Amino acid sequence: MSGRGASDVLRLASVGRRLLLHVFDDSVSCSTVSTGRGAFSPDWLHSALQKRSMAKSRRVQDRSKKKRVHDLEVVTECWKVASKVLVIMEVLKKEPEQVIPLKRLEQYRQQISLSKPHKVEDFIRKSPKLFEIYRDKKGVLWCGLTEQAEELVEEEARLLEEHSEKAVEHVTRLLMMSVDKRLPVDKIIHFRRDMGLPYDFRTKWIHMFPEHFKVRRIEDDEYLQLTAWNPSWAVTELEKKAVATGIISEPPGEPGVLCLPFPMKFPPNYGKVFRHGGRIEHFQKRSYLSPYAEARGLMPGSQEFDKRAVAIMHEILSFTIEKRLVTDHLTHFRREFVMPQKLMRLLLKHFGIFYVSERGKRFSVFLTEAYDRSELIDKCPLVLWKEKILRLTGYRGRRKRINNYSDFSDSKDDLIEGNHDNRSSLMEVEDGEIFGTMDDSSIIDESEMDVGEVKEAYED
Repeated sequence: MSGRGASDVLRLASVGRRLLLHVFDDSVSCSTVSTGRGAFSPDWLHSALQKRSMAKSRRVQDRSKKKRVHDLEVVTECWKVASKVLVIMEVLKKEPEQVIPLKRLEQYRQQISLSKPHKVEDFIRKSPKLFEIYRDKKGVLWCGLTEQAEELVEEEARLLEEHSEKAVEHVTRLLMMSVDKRLPVDKIIHFRRDMGLPYDFRTKWIHMFPEHFKVRRIEDDEYLQLTAWNPSWAVTELEKKAVATGIISEPPGEPGVLCLPFPMKFPPNYGKVFRHGGRIEHFQKRSYLSPYAEARGLMPGSQEFDKRAVAIMHEILSFTIEKRLVTDHLTHFRREFVMPQKLMRLLLKHFGIFYVSERGKRFSVFLTEAYDRSELIDKCPLVLWKEKILRLTGYRGRRKRINNYSDFSDSKDDLIEGNHDNRSSLMEVEDGEIFGTMDDSSIIDESEMDVGEVKEAYED
């Protein structure tokens, strides 16, 4: 072999070695790659590249920063602050005298998303309008709610009671959409705060409405079973809006095939998307089964199957008080609502209808039509109550051009730093119930998105 030929072989081998390390990171050592004959074939290289490309496309975190919508990231950032405070309030409400030794609160550090070396005491002292600290005769520091916070706790209880009728409707409609007309109680509890369900949901509330649903035990699990079908509730939120705006005169007599378009909202600088309006229009005109219609015969992966899944997710998000959910809470119901396994991919594909915030380890999905920039358009009393809590918190963090809710923000240099380990930030507050908090992350002030992705998203 000539000197030049040998040089080319060595250079190719070197490129191949670096590529392998890039593809497999630390899982493949340098010794795995040999410059010997047959060890580095073009076919194998193509397969490795394809495998890496496929893996990357499945990672939500790998989406370009330019695909983020700053206004909705602001919403996530604001409620991160509120969630930290609500964890503390939740702990205090469950104590007999609504007070707790500060030392015991340290065990909730993970749930508060407070990283070391910051102290829980310092975290609490930042909101003197909500929390007060005092020392007993033995010198032990205790934390309790202020008089103003206690009034807010009583106000929330009243608002939850007033919201109960709507909560009954939404829980019943969830059961009506499910394939077996029943759902595990443990899974419904994930929606408790998102849908404004009461604190005694499991122990008392679900037993109070036997005309709508009842509890059944199947093997070792509790299920909420539909007891009566309500035709007036088998109408989607889209149908209601279509009737209100005169698009249709009245909804069909029973759930069936629908052909209503989904409201879509893109960032202001995303106007070029309308150049691909033909594909979007084709998707919007495609008929689909109502979320309340029988869906057992749909073929997974078909256009009809996927569009009905979009309708299901749209309906569930419409039930929530903030028109957003942690994506985990949706994926828990894939089997019960006959939705695709790769639900996240479907959410990302239809980002004119939904927006997925990637902040933290637990992502949130928004119903884009419900927001005007970073403001929820229709705010129910429970949302207004949460905004009161947010205004009384003392956590401001570092200003990052956040223009809502008094410019709340977190920073890695601030007291309210996120939890950076690999565990989920969850707290048991009721049997089978979890309270989720978001991890900290810096806000990205970019809302520009890839126009080409819309073109691909709506291709048949």
